[in-house]
Formats: sequence, C-alpha cells, structure tokens
Amino acid sequence: MATQKLYAGAKLREMRTRLELTQKDFAAKLGVSLPYLNQMENNNRPVSTTVVLALAQEFGMDVTELSAGDSERLVSDMREAMADPVFADDPPPLADLRLTASNAPALARAFLTLHRAYRQTHERLASLDEALGREDARIQASPWEEVRDFFHYCDNYIDAVDRAAERFAGEADVRAAALSALETAGITVQMADMDGLRSYDVETRTLRLSNRTAPSTQVFQLLLQVALLSQDNLLEATLDFARFQTNEARAIAKIGLANYFAGAALMPYGRFLAAAQDDRHDLERLATRFGASIEQVAHRLSTLQRPGAKGIPFFFVRVDQAGTITKRHSATRLQFARFGGACPLWNVHRAFETPGHFLRQLAETPDGVRYISLAHDVSKPGGSFGSPVRRYAIALGCEVRHADALVYADSLDVNNASAYEPIGISCRICERKHCHQRSVPPLERRLSINADARGILPYEVS
Repeated sequence: MATQKLYAGAKLREMRTRLELTQKDFAAKLGVSLPYLNQMENNNRPVSTTVVLALAQEFGMDVTELSAGDSERLVSDMREAMADPVFADDPPPLADLRLTASNAPALARAFLTLHRAYRQTHERLASLDEALGREDARIQASPWEEVRDFFHYCDNYIDAVDRAAERFAGEADVRAAALSALETAGITVQMADMDGLRSYDVETRTLRLSNRTAPSTQVFQLLLQVALLSQDNLLEATLDFARFQTNEARAIAKIGLANYFAGAALMPYGRFLAAAQDDRHDLERLATRFGASIEQVAHRLSTLQRPGAKGIPFFFVRVDQAGTITKRHSATRLQFARFGGACPLWNVHRAFETPGHFLRQLAETPDGVRYISLAHDVSKPGGSFGSPVRRYAIALGCEVRHADALVYADSLDVNNASAYEPIGISCRICERKHCHQRSVPPLERRLSINADARGILPYEVS
C-alpha cells in the first residue's frame, strides 16, 4: 500500500509565521532551497521527510500538527453541504474540495457560512407565516451553531484556558481550591434546595448550589463560577480572538469557555492524560479518580490535543432520545452531520435500551476507516418527585488502530472484517446502496424505480 503524500502548505506557512521567520531563513533552518519551500507552502510539492524531521529536531514541533485533520473536517462539512439539492446538477469532485480545504481554508469556511445562511433562509421561507411581521425575522447565523463551530475548528482544545485551569488545580484538592478562591474573593457559598444547578447573586456576593445534584456536578459548578470571576480577562481575550458575529454568540461562548475551564481544572491535563494511559481509558476508574461523572470524563478525553502531549484522538457525541445530536466533537476522521441526527446503525442509539451498561461496537465508515465505539446512557434526575428526568446517550470512540490502549477493546475480534458494522454520517450523504435503515435517498446518486419489484427500499441506488 503506497504511503499517502502529505500536502500541508497552509500549516507550514502558519508555523513559519508563528516563528516570525522569512521564507529564506525558514528554508535555511529546514535545509531546503527557497524555491522548494515556496512550492511546499503552495502545495505544489508534498512536505518531505527531511522537512518533517527538521521541524521536530530544529524547532521541537509536534509534527502531528501537519496532519490533515482540520482539512478533513472542512472536506467533510463541504461535502455534506454540496449534497444539498441546489448543487445536484454539477457537484464539484472530491479532489477540488480537498484542494480548497488545504489551500484556501478561509474560503471553505466562508462557503460553509454562506450555505448555512441559505439553509436558514430556506427554513424561514418554509414557515413564512411565523416570520411575517416580526422585527427579529432577519437572516443571521445561529449563535449556537457559530459557537459550536468555533470549538469544532479548535479541535475542542483551548490551550491558554487549559493551562490556566491546570495551574489553578495544581496538586491540591480541587474542591477545596475552588472554595478557597471564592472565599478569598469574598463570596459566600451556600447549599440550597433549588431547581437549578447554580445561582450567583452579584449584590450579596452569594453563590447557591443545588443540594439535589451529584457531588461531581457541584464541584463542576464551583469551578465554573471560579472561571467566570477569576479568569475573566483570559476568557475575554479568547473571545476577542474568536471574533464572533453577535453578542449572543459571544455570551454563549463565554459560558462554554468557563465550562471548559471547569472540566480542565477538575481533570488537569498532565495528571489526567497519565491516568488515562495507566487505566487504559477506563471511564469508570477515571471517574472515581477525579471525582467526575462518566460524561465529564468522556468529554475530557476528547480534548486531549495539546501540541507535544496529545492523547488518543477520540470522537465524542451526545444525543437525545429523538436522536438529535446535542454535543459533538471529533479529533478523528469521523465527522458528524451538522444537521439532523446520527446514523441509526450506530450503537449510541441502543444505549437507551440498556441503561447502566456500556455497549461496544466495531464500526466501519464508507471511506473504509474502522473504529471502536463505546456508548452509555446518561440520566440527569431532577432531584425530587415529579421533577423531569433528562435522558441522553453518549458515545466515545477512536480508530481501531488504538485498540491496544483501550480496555474496552479486550476480547473484541478487531482483525475480523465481518465484525465491523457499516455506519455512515447521515442518510442524505451516505453512499451505501443497501442499507436497511436508510430514511431518505442519497442526494448524490441517481435512483432506479421499478413498480414490479420491491426490496427493503422502494427504490434502488444506482
């Protein structure tokens, strides 16, 4: 099998800019000619092995930064957008999408933003009766989606916030550290019988936490409040860098960054990464070690992408009982549908049927990549009789080549091709022709209709 050539001109140019070096000086340090470097930065030549080694030896760089992870995400998102019927007559070939993602990522993101605006316009027109006469019936990107995409393209890892949380946690008991920080700031912490999780009164400087919630949730909310009060300058600086389009998106992102700080303080990067490797990523053992919930641990594992100290590239997703994705992130080549639900063949949907149990699945996507996926249900009780119970299912997984590092891969026949279940991203862009769970035809394929014969589906995919 031939080795895939690495075209990473945009990444290479970004590294050089970060080092504040001219092309001439950068070429000299890498041991290549100026024209050769110029060709690599413009993706006219692949990045050579000599350059990869020089980046590691001369600059101490994590050469995995040159991987096409970000480009693959852009390609996946563009491919899904291109499956829209508006492009059905002449969709661009996959090679063009990859070239755009690699050479012009800003243009690719602008296209995705434009397509999202188009979709929102289409949805508004479909419900025009509700939009007529409303002052806020204007076309704009959803703040929630804007924030989601920000974390998506940051690989769900925010270095400055992560390191600040790690410094705050130190080696001390993190709950005690949080209480001490709040006490020093003149804030009184009270446990209360309340419906919400947390309530902070600015005037009385009183923080109230619900005594109905689990201890892990209480500690998380303490740390979140610490982030909002003691890390405001850092959070605001990060928000300035992100340049959100609306005040609503910025406000949502600030809460997201505070949540990120809380998770990173509860499970400090260095200690958590070492523990995860020692415990072979056993979620229950890690939850006990760090006083966290299963969901918190799974989400934290998906953020371990610090340059020079990366963990296993995981995907993490949470779905509700309707199958709608409410949280999603992938550091792997597997990308989730930006709209709608996840593939019905994925084991995350079956987690609701077996509460309290971990479900394991070997799965293969249409591109031939194989994964191991772990699914578990998550119930969040209201804390009193009659209070609604929120139910979700989470999935955590990685490419099967990392199976030896996962306790959940033990006893699975990872070398047996027939053990892998075929899954996709979403029906409308999935290329599988004979899926018995297909809900809608694939938009990129012609259909054959035969009134005299009926298989599983009322059509055949050409």
